[in-house]
Amino acid sequence: NNPPKGAADFTAQVIVLNHPGQISNGYTPVLDCHTAHIACKFAEIKEKCDRRTGKTTEANPKAIKSGDAAIITLVPSKPLCVEAFSEFPPLGRFAVRDMRQTVAVGVIKSVNFKDLAAGKVTKAAEKAQKKK
Repeated sequence: NNPPKGAADFTAQVIVLNHPGQISNGYTPVLDCHTAHIACKFAEIKEKCDRRTGKTTEANPKAIKSGDAAIITLVPSKPLCVEAFSEFPPLGRFAVRDMRQTVAVGVIKSVNFKDLAAGKVTKAAEKAQKKK
């Protein structure tokens, strides 16, 4: 029994496919994960790494460009339900889109969940509870 929670932020490994310039901290494209399309901010580019081996090539780079792989921290602008790829692969893959093109793809390494207070209880939910 593990209800979904919104992500406060998450760490992911991304590979930049085609971006005309460089991507730096503060870049806010649309992230497509499962059926969600939500703007997410590149809060911090933690490290640039080798695409094949995953070994770190540069810590805290200023920017990343096409062809680079990096470990980054993303912050969603609205509540977004995601999971680590290792725990639940379908909710751990995403595409980064901007200007109607896929800019990057990635997998989620870890998630910091928001502790949400219980949302509004609807009448339908109250009825369902009474039936039990």
